[in-house]
Amino acid sequence: MYNSIAPISLDDVNAHIEDAQRTFNSGIWSKAPAITRSKVLSRLARILEERVPEIAQLESLQTGRTIREMNAQLGRLPDWLDYYAALLRTRHDFIAPTQGKLLNYVQRVPLGVVAQITPFNHPLLIALKKIAPALAAGNSVIVMPSEQAPLTVLEFAKMAADAGVPSGVLSVIPGFGHTVGKAIVSHPYIRKVDVTAGTKTGRALGSIVGSNLAAYTAELGGKAPILIFNDADLDSAVNGTAFASFVASGQTCVSGTRIIVQNQIYETFMEKFISKVQSIRARMGNPLNLKSTMGSIISLSQLERIEAMVGRTKGRIIVGGRRMTGVSDLDGFDFSGGSFFPPTVVTDISLDDELWQEEVFGPVVVVKKFTDESEGITLANACKYGLGAGIWTTDLSKGHRIAAEIEAGLCWVNTHHRNDPSSPWGGMKESGIGRENGLEAFEAYTQSKSTIVNVDTVEATRRADDWFAEGTEVRRYG
Repeated sequence: MYNSIAPISLDDVNAHIEDAQRTFNSGIWSKAPAITRSKVLSRLARILEERVPEIAQLESLQTGRTIREMNAQLGRLPDWLDYYAALLRTRHDFIAPTQGKLLNYVQRVPLGVVAQITPFNHPLLIALKKIAPALAAGNSVIVMPSEQAPLTVLEFAKMAADAGVPSGVLSVIPGFGHTVGKAIVSHPYIRKVDVTAGTKTGRALGSIVGSNLAAYTAELGGKAPILIFNDADLDSAVNGTAFASFVASGQTCVSGTRIIVQNQIYETFMEKFISKVQSIRARMGNPLNLKSTMGSIISLSQLERIEAMVGRTKGRIIVGGRRMTGVSDLDGFDFSGGSFFPPTVVTDISLDDELWQEEVFGPVVVVKKFTDESEGITLANACKYGLGAGIWTTDLSKGHRIAAEIEAGLCWVNTHHRNDPSSPWGGMKESGIGRENGLEAFEAYTQSKSTIVNVDTVEATRRADDWFAEGTEVRRYG
């Protein structure tokens, strides 16, 4: 399908953005009736639905993620298109209760040309979470996918054209962040930038976006705590923690990377958890094998970064910790031909250790013990990030109480990494600003336009609105 993807020139970047602006100004999409945009999004959902098996295989090939994961994840993606198609049919603008004989109607109108920069870890999922509300709102959309995983986003753009999205409304521009990405977000036509990236990148882009007085949404780094209380159902907590920690080979911003276990169950939990981890490791193989449990790291450079971070820790490595070589016990797959790192568990960790504080973006977790609720909450919040968090307890009163104290934009109780187009997704602290999903994302891709109409009679208007009339009669100001 693709032999190679060449980054485009900076002149081409400008040409794409200028075309997107012309298309926006034409009104072919930006001023199309909501029902028209809704029907196109619904058609696009059905096209994507039919191609999920094919796209899942492409996603697995370009990322190294297991085909089992990709089948499950991509099967959900039409939901985002259906959600925003339905929103366009059901949402309402409103009339503001302005004083006097005035009709003040407030509409949400599109921003213009918007830019989206998406990562390698969930290439099409994260792109679609951004594209769907942006298109629904009537914007022209420029997407720069990760140079490490652009293929499925490029394919999606073709599907969008087949569904009826006009030319110039959705453009996918492959390239490198430091050149193409910088050129996109720096362009004065760009009215919003939406990025998923590391916190360092988010800060750098934010300074550029701010100088252009454009809107900004950023989903950045994470270091999710998983709090497991004495009363948790242990089997569920072990299974849920393993999923939180090692799905996507730990390459997700909400990975459960800090496992915080209450003292009375610590030993039993660790015994069961290590057994689960060893089972995951034993069943790793060819990512295209449906029985394979965990895939590869995205690149050799990222593998080397993970190795270096684990190598520097002063904690105790219980299992894992070194890149994988040799052949799979599952299917004979040769791990030395790729960038594979096993699920890794580290204990006896200090709060100032790099593995506690910094995002690894790999299948590495640290485990720490706590005694009471107060200590557990303190440990959970002892990090600069605040994207996701998990709580395991059979006492739902406690679950609600602890969730209220956790400094994270997403907090799961007795589950993890649940995602839905209706549910806002975003972080606190250094994990970013703004939200994906739901009505909040749609409104972030629009701006309010307030129209105030005088509905009083001509005679009354002449009396009331002649501010500079002779005399001292009090007249309304504002």
